[in-house]
Amino acid sequence: MSKKTSAKRNLGVLITGFSLLIVLSFIHLTQGQADYTIPQLLKEVWIEGRIQDIVLSFRLPRLVIGIFAGGALAVAGAILQTLTNNPLASASTLGINAGAYFFVVLTMIFFPSLLGSFPFIVALAGAVLSSVLVVTLAGKQMEPVRVALTGMIISLLFASMTGSMQLLFENQTNGLFLWGSGTLVQLNWAGVSFAGPMITILFLAALILARPLDTLSLGEDIASSLGQNVRLVKLLAWSVAILLAATTVSVVGPIGFVGLMAPHIVRMLGVRGHLHILLQSFLWGSVILIGADVLGRLVQPGQEVPVGAMTALVGGPWLLYLAWKTAKTHSSGDRQMGGTLKPVRLPVVVGVVLSLIVVIIVLALSFNGTAWSTEWMKPVIWNFRVPRVLTAFVVGIMLATAGVLLQGVLRNPLADASVLGVTSMGGAGAMMLLVMFPAIPVQYMPLGAIVGAGIALGIILATSQKNNFQPMLVALMGIAISAFGSAATQVFIVKAKLAVAAALVWLSGSTYAKGWEDVQLSLLLLALFMGPAIYLTRNLDTLAFGDDVAAGLGLSVKSTRVWALVAGVAISTASISIVGTIGFVGLIAPHIARRLVGFRHLPLLIVSGLIGGLLLVTADFVGRILIAPKDIPSGLVVALIGTPYLLYLLRKMK
Repeated sequence: MSKKTSAKRNLGVLITGFSLLIVLSFIHLTQGQADYTIPQLLKEVWIEGRIQDIVLSFRLPRLVIGIFAGGALAVAGAILQTLTNNPLASASTLGINAGAYFFVVLTMIFFPSLLGSFPFIVALAGAVLSSVLVVTLAGKQMEPVRVALTGMIISLLFASMTGSMQLLFENQTNGLFLWGSGTLVQLNWAGVSFAGPMITILFLAALILARPLDTLSLGEDIASSLGQNVRLVKLLAWSVAILLAATTVSVVGPIGFVGLMAPHIVRMLGVRGHLHILLQSFLWGSVILIGADVLGRLVQPGQEVPVGAMTALVGGPWLLYLAWKTAKTHSSGDRQMGGTLKPVRLPVVVGVVLSLIVVIIVLALSFNGTAWSTEWMKPVIWNFRVPRVLTAFVVGIMLATAGVLLQGVLRNPLADASVLGVTSMGGAGAMMLLVMFPAIPVQYMPLGAIVGAGIALGIILATSQKNNFQPMLVALMGIAISAFGSAATQVFIVKAKLAVAAALVWLSGSTYAKGWEDVQLSLLLLALFMGPAIYLTRNLDTLAFGDDVAAGLGLSVKSTRVWALVAGVAISTASISIVGTIGFVGLIAPHIARRLVGFRHLPLLIVSGLIGGLLLVTADFVGRILIAPKDIPSGLVVALIGTPYLLYLLRKMK
């Protein structure tokens, strides 16, 4: 393409973007409870009175912060996509927004005065921590799928801890629910006064880095041979992207998908070269965010719909498309499941694990956090504590079993219901039911979870079947589904209003107040699913040799993948229906078991199930006694127990 043609195209894209932004801005300024038309706005905004006061005090600050925030997120996304060589990279998918939001929530609870004085510093600390974790764990090669999976795990970790902190300290964090979904509401010019200069300076710094980023995009080896200080350029670029993300989070909350969509739209329109990509990304990021805010207030007039909800509504399908495209572009061969210690004999492992289970169950039944009691037949223990412990044990077995099936069928050591989007979509489905039918008892939330998890499975099957369920494609689809489900859940929490506390208990994953009917249900579901799971182990052993070898041995690869996926998702959904959205158990238990008994799936299934039960009973016990008489949700405790091991696993995984 000639320079003249390229310049014309860039100018056309620029004019189109500006035109859209101007039209959307005028519509945006007329929206709200105080009603007036665009002609009235143009005529009376220059005259002292009602319209001028409304525009200058509330609506113009909201518009301006939307333009700055959208542009900042888009520029950050464009830089991150170059740095990680990953088209799925953005501040939201790499966990940067989640880390910043977690630090804001944490500071709001324990150091509110610090948050009031230095909101940017607090958000920056969380953003930096997330970025360091992603870069450290993803490795030097920054392989796209590895980066995406690492960002997903980091986001999952911070999101689970944030939700649980909001549950434990509901009064202190009550005002953060709307903000946590992303909102442009501004009561004065304070947010613009802080964010405007910061974003302007950082945007100019990004433009200065445009040419070095062009060189870096050729590859680190070529950039070094051309005399570039690659390490310095990457450090400066990471710093600009992180600072842009932290600035926006500190003012408008964690808004996702804008940084993902805008750079891709710009590239799809034919813009090339980082100088033009960054300039156009800023413009189109503003268009997307202001357009989302306009759409949100058109959909629900008179009620504040978080702008993050609207960007998620459009961005979720967009992320699915990009995940599908990325998996096809970066296709890889069969994956191995990682290293193992010297396998121990199965009876020895089972004996040791069963001994640990007996010890922790005895402790859990005997101690309530304040006093000991070995009289297990006492009504208070028999009717409340015993069924709670038994339910935790059985559900732990189910979660671990689902993890074995999903990791085996995808040959992906990070596969689990949480990573594949089943957990987050199950939570979104449950919350949607609560929003649609506010009077419905919380006990019926599992029905919504089943629908949400079913949708997640349907998307995976529909998008992956033609590609023979390529492990990378399914994993990336899961990332997209999970991001969408998490965003939708946050939106529904805001919409649910008075039901937030009950919903958060369920969404954090809790074994609280489980009775004998829950024990019966969990045992019934375990008996129902264990047979098919055991039957599938032999096929999964064959599949572990790779698709070609498995097909040569007479295995129907596609059929095995479909049934194993269905079984894994069904078991996960059954678990969600009983205790809510507990993650990590299905991710961690199979890894521990694999290092003990090797790769054969039948012994792996047995040992993983026992370890999963042990993990969840331990999490339930620790959560019950740590700050007694208060309960910490089991989902949070599992995350805290499993995170060190998971981070180690990510670092060591090849």
